[in-house]
Amino acid sequence: MPHTLEEAYEVADAALAGDDAKLLDELGDLLFQVYFLALLLQERGQGDLAAAAQLIHEKLVRRHPHVFGDVEAKTGERVKANWELIKRQQEGREGVFHDVPEVLPALSLARKVQQRAKSVGFEYPDLDGAVADLDDEIRELKADWSPEELGDVLFATVNVARKLDVDPELELRRATARFRNRVTTAEALARENGEDWSTLPLEQQDRYFDLAKEKTE
Repeated sequence: MPHTLEEAYEVADAALAGDDAKLLDELGDLLFQVYFLALLLQERGQGDLAAAAQLIHEKLVRRHPHVFGDVEAKTGERVKANWELIKRQQEGREGVFHDVPEVLPALSLARKVQQRAKSVGFEYPDLDGAVADLDDEIRELKADWSPEELGDVLFATVNVARKLDVDPELELRRATARFRNRVTTAEALARENGEDWSTLPLEQQDRYFDLAKEKTE
């Protein structure tokens, strides 16, 4: 299982980077994992790749009656609401958080849980409410520097991202990539001036970092 997750992340990384050659290569690695797991099922007499394909076909038809049936769903929100209703009524899913995979990255898990809560109407009605909640959580963190309060701040931040229709996992990856690129550029700028950025005082490091931001924006 860890190998499958690793390959999936590598596919996502290649896709985000826009590297088609690497994406093609990583898709092959992920496809191998799919075939391997299907083979294990087949050996246990529990199905095979063809059965998996048939199941996803049936699931797509069942969960998209606005495409394959006569149900009307004119907005994305209506489609999602129908999706959750079908899973509960036709597929026997119980509880708001049925089948939420615990192996998701933490930010994606938080977003998924919040989306499920939204499906039953339990969420702030607008962005202002989510931002106000984030402000409250930050104040609580400042009053009590504990891991629990920090976790609440992160959870509230994910909620704001969701309200902005932004994937927090992707945006954090982009922010991390920007930071890494700027530090690398700052190192190069310092080296051009005959300085070792890693040994400079913070104030001078920050000066090079600001220069790097200007060059990379």
